[in-house]
Amino acid sequence: MRTSRFAGSVVIALAVAWALPLCGARCFASVVRSPNVIVILVDDQGSIDAGCYGATDLQTTALDGLARRGVRFTQFYAAAPVCSPSRASLLTGRYPLRVGLTSNTNASDPPIGGKLGTRTRGLPGTEVTLAEMFKAAGYATALIGKWHLGHSEEMTPNAQGFDYFFGFLGACIDNYSHFFYWRGPNRHDLWRDGREIYRNGQFFPELMVREAGQFMEKNRTRPFFMYFAINMPHYPYQGYEKWLRYYKDLPHARRLYAAFLSTLDENVGHLLAEVDRLGLRENTIIVYQSDNGHSTEERAFLGGGSSGPYRGAKFSLFEGGIRLPAVISWPGHIPEGKARAQVAHGCDWMPTVGELAGVRLLDPDIDGKSLVKVIKSDKAPSPHEMLHWQVGQGKRAQWAVRAGNWKLIGNVRDTSEKRREFTLSRADKRLFLANLAEDVGEKHNCAAERPDEVERLQALRRQWLERVEAERSDVQPQKPRGRDN
Repeated sequence: MRTSRFAGSVVIALAVAWALPLCGARCFASVVRSPNVIVILVDDQGSIDAGCYGATDLQTTALDGLARRGVRFTQFYAAAPVCSPSRASLLTGRYPLRVGLTSNTNASDPPIGGKLGTRTRGLPGTEVTLAEMFKAAGYATALIGKWHLGHSEEMTPNAQGFDYFFGFLGACIDNYSHFFYWRGPNRHDLWRDGREIYRNGQFFPELMVREAGQFMEKNRTRPFFMYFAINMPHYPYQGYEKWLRYYKDLPHARRLYAAFLSTLDENVGHLLAEVDRLGLRENTIIVYQSDNGHSTEERAFLGGGSSGPYRGAKFSLFEGGIRLPAVISWPGHIPEGKARAQVAHGCDWMPTVGELAGVRLLDPDIDGKSLVKVIKSDKAPSPHEMLHWQVGQGKRAQWAVRAGNWKLIGNVRDTSEKRREFTLSRADKRLFLANLAEDVGEKHNCAAERPDEVERLQALRRQWLERVEAERSDVQPQKPRGRDN
C-alpha cells in the first residue's frame, strides 16, 4: 500500500510545519534559508535548438546564460515524446505507465462555460506531486502556465498541491485570445484557482511572467516552489515582430519557429530578471527542460525545429523525440558552466531538487534517481542502468528500453522531417535496435544482426511490465495531503 510508505514522512513534515509558530524568529529564519525551486518546462523545443546545444542560427540568450551559471545535460531524456505523460512524470518522479497516463489527456475537450467537473483522463489524484512534496515541507507552491493533466475537480492544479494556479488546462491556446487552438467548438481556456478569467488581447507568456513576479514578490520571505510551464515554442507560432524580422532570411517554417523560440527565450529572461530583482538568484534552484522534441505536425508547418544529429521528433521514441535540452542552475552551490554526458531522465528532478533543498520525498516509490552526484562530478556514473518508455496502450503501443549503449524500440514511429532521408521497412517498424555509442542517429537497424541484444532488452521490458502489472493489482488508497489541502 503506497500510504504506508510515506505517511510517516507526512506526519513528520506536518509536525515541523505546525511547530514553526512556536519556535520564534531564530527557528523561522532557518526555514527562510531553504532554497526556492523554479522548474521551467518549455513546450516542443527541439533537441539542439539553443546556442548552448549547438544551434548556430538561433538567439537564446537567457538559456545560454542559465547554462553558463549551471550544469547542462547532453544525454537527458524526457519520460515521453508527447506532452501529458512527460509532464506527469516530471511532477511525480514515476514512469507514465505507472501513473496510468501514457498518452495525452482529452486535448479536444477543455472545460466550457467556466465549469469544472467533467470526467477526463489525466493525472490521478492518488499520485504525489512535486508541489505536494514541497507544500508538506512548508513551501508556498504555484503553477504558472500550462497544465494539460486533466480538468476534473480532483485533477486540477489546486487539487494536486498547488496553492496558486494561473494558466490554461488544455493542450494549447491562442496566446492573445486564450481560446483553445486545436479545433471547434472554440473554447476559452484561462483560469485562476478554478475560476475562469478573461485577458483578451494580452500576450499569454507576458501574463505568465507578470504572475510569476507577483507570486515571488509575495513569498520572497519564505521558500517557494514554482512550476513555470510555458507553452512555447508549441504552435501557434506567434513570435514578436522584431524576431520575425531578425530571422527573415531563414526558410519559412524555421523562421516562424525561430522567432517564437527567441520570444520564449526573451520571456524566460524576463522571469530570471524578476528573480534577480528580488535578490533571490543565489537562493533559488532553477531547472529548465523541454517536455518533448519539436513538432513536425501540419500546424507546425511540418517541422521548423531541429533534432540535429538525432532521428525522430515529437511523438517518436527515436532520440529526436525524447533527447532534449535540460539545465540546472544554483549559483554558489553547484558547478557553473559545465556539461554532463551521463544519462539522465525527467523523473529525476523530484529526488534531485528534493536532495538539494533538503526536502524529503513523501513517497520513495518512484523511478527517478537523484542526479546530485552527477551534477557535482563528470566522473560520477549515471544513476540509471536502464530506462523504459511506453506511448499508448495495447499491442500497438510504441515502446523502448535503453540499457547501456543499446536501445530497442518496438512498434516504431518515425516523425522526422519529410526532408530527411529515412525509411522504415516492415521489420524496422516492428523492432529497431541501435547502439547509440556507434550510431547516435539511429540510421542502422541492428536487430537482425544482434538477436542476443534484442532478446536481452525484450526480457528486461517483460520483467518491468510484470512488476508494473503486479503493482496495479494492489488497491491504491487516496494519498494523504500536505497542510491546508
